[in-house]
Parts: sequence; C-alpha cells; structure tokens
Amino acid sequence: MKFTKDYSAEIEQLKKEINTADCIIIGAGAGLSAAAGFTYSGERMQKYFADFVQKYGFQDMYSGSFYPFPAPEEQWAYWSRYIYINRYMDVDNGTYKKLYDLVKDKEYFVITTNVDHQFQKAGFNKKNLFYTQGDYGLWQCSEPCHQKTYDNKETVQAMFEQQQNMRVPAELIPHCPVCGKPMSMNLRADDTFVEDDGWHDAAERYDNFIRTHNGQHILFLELGVGMNTPVIIKYPFWRMTCQNFNAVYACLNYGEAYAPDEIAERSICVNDDIYKVLKQII
Repeated sequence: MKFTKDYSAEIEQLKKEINTADCIIIGAGAGLSAAAGFTYSGERMQKYFADFVQKYGFQDMYSGSFYPFPAPEEQWAYWSRYIYINRYMDVDNGTYKKLYDLVKDKEYFVITTNVDHQFQKAGFNKKNLFYTQGDYGLWQCSEPCHQKTYDNKETVQAMFEQQQNMRVPAELIPHCPVCGKPMSMNLRADDTFVEDDGWHDAAERYDNFIRTHNGQHILFLELGVGMNTPVIIKYPFWRMTCQNFNAVYACLNYGEAYAPDEIAERSICVNDDIYKVLKQII
C-alpha cells in the first residue's frame, strides 16, 4: 500500500490533477463532514444532548440513534435534535464551500455516503449528486408499504422548538399517510431502506457519467472515506483507476491515506485534515 510521502509534492500533484483532469469524480465519506465541523461527540454532544447523556449515558450521537426509547415522544425528541443540528443548522466551517470552489468550473460528479445535505448547501448541482445512504431530511414508512420519501423540515423544526422534558407533543409524531404506521428515517440501516425515484434517477446519472467519461483523464478524488462501507466508494475507485490508465486516484484522509500497489504510481495520498488541505490548494 502507498502511504503519503512528500507532503508538499503530493499537494502540488493534486493541484495539477484538479486543473488538468477532463473530469473529477468525488467520493465523500464521514471524514469530510467531520473536517467541516460535524462532530458527533464531545462539545456538540454535550451542548445539544446533555439531558440524554445524563439519563442514558450516551457517549456520542450515533449511540442514541439506535437506542430503544420507551416512548415515541422521547424518541422523536432525540431524533429531531439530531436531524436539526446535522441537517438544517449551518455548521460548515467552509470545507464544503472550498471543495465546491475547486471543482465548480470542471465537469464533476459526487457520490457520497454522507446524509447531511452539505453538498447542496455549498452550491453543488443536485443533478451531479448521488446520496447512496439516504438523507436526514427525509422520512419514509417504517414498513415500508410504498417506495416514497417525505420532506421532514417543517415537522422537525416544530419538534425541535416545542419539545419539553425530552418529549415532543404527541400530535407531531409522524405516521405513514398510506398505511398509518410510524414513519422512520430514510437512512440505510437495514432492508427496509426506501430507494425512491430520486435515488434511482441519481444512480442512473452517476452510471451515465462514468460511462460517458470512460477512458478519459479522470481524477477520482476520495475524501474522508473509511472502511465501514468500502464497497460503495473506495473499492470501485481503486478498480476504475486500475482499469483506466489515464485515471488518477487521490485519497485525502487523516490517518487513513493509502492506495493499493497496483495503482500506486497514479495515486496521491495526503494524510492530513481535509479542511487544511483544501485551504492550501486554494
């Protein structure tokens, strides 16, 4: 595996590839949002979930998202805070905007496992985005009885503002408009995940983008992708770089910047904070 070597040389090579590539395919994971300020423990956890931490001992937001709360009013008190601060609140320290400024004049496409909507908020074209794992801003039937998702902004904001004593008003609890069963988050956690028409349209646009640019000078720019779900971004990026001798693979990941030996000569690995790297490139 190739690990980052000469830091300055890798940065300069990445600048060159961004400028000269025929197109850029961005693969983004949780590390990108973490660099943007979306931390799920520590100070933000204490600021917004101190009462849940005291009652249940949660160490991070993820832990609470899987907890079997005793009442739906309490469950949605937790989830509405979770959604509001990570989807609707402005948190980005400029990381996503800097990335957009780097690629906005290029042909680009983004595939991401992030569900926080930050690409669109930064200015990225919705038609050039594929959110594979869902969106904090969408609900679906928990069954699900049909393959459709629903915007949740208005109700989530009301839950966030009106909750008291770790409970939301019962009348705000969402139910499926078709079968009446409880709604759930449109997040890929199990086989109930709804892939609606928008999801399939985005998947098709991504496939078309790859086919259209096959054989060209492509920069596969991987940002903050770990090994939780490598089959979605990391492994395909490695494979497509290996198959296309005009392609270059770049990995920006603090602590996990590496590439296989087979594509080492056409890889750029930068082991540093993504915000810092993007700032340097600009």
